[in-house]
Amino acid sequence: MKPYAEMTRDELLALRKELKAQYREMQSKDLRLDMSRGKPSVEQLDLSMGMMDVLSSDDDLTCEDGTDCRNYGCLTGIDEAKELLGDMMEVNPNNIIIYGNSSLNVMYDTVSRSMTHGVMGNTPWCKLDKVKFLCPVPGYDRHFAITEYFGIEMINVPMSESGPDMDLVEELVASDDTIKGIWCVPKYSNPQGYSYSDETVRRFARLKPAAPDFRIYWDNAYGVHHLYDHDQDHLIEILAECKRAGNPDLVYKFASTSKISFPGSGIAAIAASRNNLEDIERQLKNQTIGHDKVNQLRHVRFFKDIHGMVEHMRKHADIIRPKFEAVEEILERELGGLEIGSWTKPKGGYFISFDSLEGCAKDIVARCKKAGVVMTGAGATYPYGKDPHDSNIRIAPTYPPLGDLITATELFALCVKLTSAEKLLKTME
Repeated sequence: MKPYAEMTRDELLALRKELKAQYREMQSKDLRLDMSRGKPSVEQLDLSMGMMDVLSSDDDLTCEDGTDCRNYGCLTGIDEAKELLGDMMEVNPNNIIIYGNSSLNVMYDTVSRSMTHGVMGNTPWCKLDKVKFLCPVPGYDRHFAITEYFGIEMINVPMSESGPDMDLVEELVASDDTIKGIWCVPKYSNPQGYSYSDETVRRFARLKPAAPDFRIYWDNAYGVHHLYDHDQDHLIEILAECKRAGNPDLVYKFASTSKISFPGSGIAAIAASRNNLEDIERQLKNQTIGHDKVNQLRHVRFFKDIHGMVEHMRKHADIIRPKFEAVEEILERELGGLEIGSWTKPKGGYFISFDSLEGCAKDIVARCKKAGVVMTGAGATYPYGKDPHDSNIRIAPTYPPLGDLITATELFALCVKLTSAEKLLKTME
């Protein structure tokens, strides 16, 4: 079929009639499918069930340094967990604090601490007239929710396949001391699946911010989440690069095992310079005596080391790779050459980003919902839920069973075609 934009009005009217009939047929199937969040599937969760058996009432729950994991103590986490996550995050274990189950919670705490007590002796943000954050878009809705919650003004920065527009980032950061941070998902980004180029990482490490308390919020959520064994994206390690650039305090690096073990019961961590960690520890000792060391030990006993974790992630990839490939095959088969949408083909992570014709995303998502498939809300990938082009839609292939995913994606493609045809017809009125 030729591109929709090349069709005559009569051809589009005939096409719309045909597509509406197909849509009614889909509605009659009474579908109840949810593709709204990037959750691991049941099969993925089953991979970690052995973690429930690695500790028992007969086991010695003492760490190598003699710490009894059942008791108080170890504010920054047990050494074995620091070593495991240090290897996962490609940083020195001495530069890590281990937290509870959620890296998002660590990011929230980090913003909250900056608001109330400032960063390394600087003025608390709550005492400033204005605080701003840079937000690469499309991006992660929960990042944006944190900064919006604290009343921080968010500024859109366009993303490309190599990462954020660094010309714009450098200009804004250097010229405005009210800009205090930037959200980053540097590897297999949410939602596009892009990984920052070497040049982008080096430019981040060499930023010259006007604000002394500016920090890069480096959420490396998908650092070991590859889809393919021999075709993987590689990322320069940001802490080492910042140190080389003479900016050791510039970055907070976050990660967790949320999509590695159990999302509700993983372990999270922050990695940063010694100066930053001491600043964090001063607050942390008033917040907790220590996080769940039994769970930290459980993860170490289950994975043993980074090699065990890498092998575990291969099993994850074997489950989700066919789902990503199915989505990409359907989109290419149904929409290829029609010039009514484009989509990313990531090598890892949890999402595929789809861009429709301008002004169509909300209608596409609404149509899907009306036929029984719930997608991530249109606009969610932008601050304040406002996509200026109303075109970006996040596709989350991991959770549904493959058969359901195929049905949902076919419905999605149908909704794209029907909405696009109607959009083009309106332009002809």
